[in-house]
Amino acid sequence: MNRQNFFLVAAAAGTTALVMLGVPALGQLVETPDPAPVQLAQLTPTPAPTPGIQREAPVTRAGVMQSFAPVVQSAAPAVVNVFTSKQMAVCPYQDPFFAQFYCGASANRTERRETSLGSGVIVGSDGVIVTNNHVVADGDEFRVVLQDRREFEAKLVMKDERTDLAVLKIDVGNQKLPTLQFADTRGLQVGDLVLAIGDPFGVGQTVTNGIVSALARTDVGVSDYSSFIQTDASINPGNSGGALVDMQGRLVGVNSMIYSRNGESNGIGFAIPAEMVKRVVDAALHGGTLVPPWLGAQGDTVDSKIAQALGLDRPRGVLIGEVYPGGPAAKAGLKKGDIVLSVDGRQVFDEKGMKFVAATKAEGDTVSVETLRNGKERTLSVKLEAPPGASKPDLIQIDGRNPFAGAQVAELSPALADALGLDPVQFGGGMLIYSVPPRTIARGVGLQPGDIVKEVNGISVKTAADLKRALNQNAAQWRVAIERNGKRIEAVI
Repeated sequence: MNRQNFFLVAAAAGTTALVMLGVPALGQLVETPDPAPVQLAQLTPTPAPTPGIQREAPVTRAGVMQSFAPVVQSAAPAVVNVFTSKQMAVCPYQDPFFAQFYCGASANRTERRETSLGSGVIVGSDGVIVTNNHVVADGDEFRVVLQDRREFEAKLVMKDERTDLAVLKIDVGNQKLPTLQFADTRGLQVGDLVLAIGDPFGVGQTVTNGIVSALARTDVGVSDYSSFIQTDASINPGNSGGALVDMQGRLVGVNSMIYSRNGESNGIGFAIPAEMVKRVVDAALHGGTLVPPWLGAQGDTVDSKIAQALGLDRPRGVLIGEVYPGGPAAKAGLKKGDIVLSVDGRQVFDEKGMKFVAATKAEGDTVSVETLRNGKERTLSVKLEAPPGASKPDLIQIDGRNPFAGAQVAELSPALADALGLDPVQFGGGMLIYSVPPRTIARGVGLQPGDIVKEVNGISVKTAADLKRALNQNAAQWRVAIERNGKRIEAVI
């Protein structure tokens, strides 16, 4: 792949597409084992050089018409280019017929190293760099080029697909690199001036300006923890992982994607807020694993119909439909039917918004949750916890004469449900069908990976012990209820 092919288009040509602005996926990447411990350095902007007349960042309309140069001088040195490469086996024949005929065996394929480009932000003066996960995903070698053209090999410290963020580390010895401070985006407002800094199309570091077009965009559908900052600052392929900064030169977000018909900027770009970026960097430097805490509640957006039915003056908040027993929300007194208006001072309008705010916090943190119950507002104090259970499946092989024979199953705890992208409140409990090998009874009766066993011969299945008890029956037939893609399916086998 040449350096022009920097973006992934998520829809057919001619329609509006979601464009990831970094390197396309090349395969499954194994995280760097046991990276050397690193420390997050003091996050202070590099002082701008001041040749000639002193200038300040523009804060008035007249100032804006003069120059953004002081902001750029402060922030730009902390934005880098990230080159990702991977060895690929490719077929020398372009024609599909000859490709299949001659390249069916790997021996006929030629090895070629493919390189693609994104951007990154220095957040630790000792060489800690944050970028997008889709910039580094599936690569096996990483190279960072600083603004002053120095080049370094980089190690992957952590990548997290759910947040679309990754952390790299370069060895700069005793040198101190310029960094960007994390802004507190709770004070960010629609209309605020911002600058996007990155390397679009590989032409070199470029700065574009615009405003914050919208906040808390949760319907983009790219990451599990989405609450994007929308901007009209021009963002193009190659900008992925670059910085979105405010007029104080602070990092308000990491540029991630655009809506586009042709892969180029149409003035609708999205950045991951600094709070989430900081959370991922902290996790990378203290263990390399991100375990987002949860509220333990599931709800739906309050639309106009629901607002009218509840007697509200306007649609607002999230109507709680389920509260996980013994979870943080339940312990704080949240109940089904309550309306959550804000979490940690941020207004929320859907479940993704609640999930995002919780994910920016650490386990053990306490957040205030403003609720509405029977027309009265009240504030709850919720101590956040990690979803209970193991996030990795503890597989159990099913044997014997039963419909599940041959399948591998795992107990679906809230932690595992969250790791698999399922709702940890809705799917907490049940046995997950993890794999169904060919030529097994389980495959023959139509079971599929991802099915959730809910009931067997009248026995409710929530744990491995429940399933074992149900399968110990000497039954002539089996009445089975499973959940598949959110739908309950019942059958007699």
